[in-house]
Amino acid sequence: MPAIRKRKEKLPARDASYITALPVAGLKPYASKKGEKYMNKKMRGHFDVVLNAWKKELEDEIARTVHQLRDEPENPSDPNDRASQETDMSLELRSRDRERKLIKKIDEALERIEKDEYGYCDNCGVDIGVERLEARPTAELCIDCKTLEEIREKKMGSEE
Repeated sequence: MPAIRKRKEKLPARDASYITALPVAGLKPYASKKGEKYMNKKMRGHFDVVLNAWKKELEDEIARTVHQLRDEPENPSDPNDRASQETDMSLELRSRDRERKLIKKIDEALERIEKDEYGYCDNCGVDIGVERLEARPTAELCIDCKTLEEIREKKMGSEE
C-alpha cells in the first residue's frame, strides 16, 4: 500500500498585513523591520498619521450628522414617521456621543506621542506592541494588564 502523502499548503508569510481591523481605511499597517528599535521616530510618525486620520474621519461624521439634523424636516405629519425619525436621531446622537469620547482618547494618545510615552503600558511600562496598537491605536495598557483589568471588572460586576 502506498504511503499517504500529506498535502502541503503554502501559507502566506506572516507580516502586519494580516491585521484587518485598522481604524482608518486606506492606511497600511506599520511594517516593523528586524532589529528596529520600538517606538522610534518613524513608528511614532506612523501612529501620529493613523490617529490624526481617524480623528478627522470622526469629526467629519459629526459634522455630517449636524448638517443632517439641520436639513431634516422638523415634524413629519405621520406619527409613525415621526417616531421612526426620533428613534433614528436618538441612535445617531448616541453614536456621535461615543465618537466624541473616542476623539478625546485620540487626543490623549497624540499627546503621549508628543511626550514619547506612546506605546508603553500605563501600568507596568512594557511595550504594548505594534500589532495591538494597529488594532487599537488608543491602547494604554498591554494585553496582559488589559486582560487582568477585564477579569477584575467582571469579578466586581458579579459580586454586586
